[in-house]
Amino acid sequence: MAALRYLENGGETTALNLGTGRGYSVREVVDAAARVTGAVPDCRYVGRRPGDPPMLVADASAARRVLGFQAKWTDLDAIIASAWAWYRKGVKIGSTR
Repeated sequence: MAALRYLENGGETTALNLGTGRGYSVREVVDAAARVTGAVPDCRYVGRRPGDPPMLVADASAARRVLGFQAKWTDLDAIIASAWAWYRKGVKIGSTR
């Protein structure tokens, strides 16, 4: 909503990162998903592919400055629990319910 208000008030189209400023490894995300859902995924851990960066962390400082953005969810388990609850409701992408 903040982005729409920004554009409606004459703001220029721009790209902004949204995030918490804290990165998580793939393993941390998989482990958190297993904790939250109770499902243990069948994973095979391998090294990075050529060209994969060793770390990516969203810097939301521009979004904070332009839109007043502040991440509501900062705990990985809480983020996954929220997404899992949404998924379990059966809401499909593009749905209006």
